[in-house]
Amino acid sequence: MQVQTKSLAWLVAVDMTLVTVACLIPAVSHLFALPLYMLNPMLALLLVGMALGRDWRNALLLAILMPLLSSLLTGMPAGGKVVCMMAELAVVAGLFHVLINRWNAVLSVFAAIFAGKVVYYLLKAFVLAPVALVGTEWWIQLCAVLLWGGLFAMIYKSRK
Repeated sequence: MQVQTKSLAWLVAVDMTLVTVACLIPAVSHLFALPLYMLNPMLALLLVGMALGRDWRNALLLAILMPLLSSLLTGMPAGGKVVCMMAELAVVAGLFHVLINRWNAVLSVFAAIFAGKVVYYLLKAFVLAPVALVGTEWWIQLCAVLLWGGLFAMIYKSRK
């Protein structure tokens, strides 16, 4: 399969922007004393990449690169949490790719996000035990998931 130069350039530009923003999140969070992590910004960035890029392999690459590079360059996410986050985002990207061929974008994205959260918390329980399992209130996480999932579905549908 040959990728057109324009679409490859677009994908690289989107990826570079998303990775840069992912690495800036900890600095912005500290600068303004805002707990941005509560809004699950890496998930939001991955969903933007999935909606704009439309390539599941690229989404998997973003799922690994964004948390890893952010951790290496800024120290956040710290320690074992980066592994949990990469797994969560990879599940979201991979499962969405499988489900979108069977369901609509809304159901697919919410099922993928839910599965990613299950993987994240299972890994967190094993990798980071005895650290507190849930650091952000469930209702804040639910609101963030509904916001990002809804925005993703709207962007995804509009780019068909």
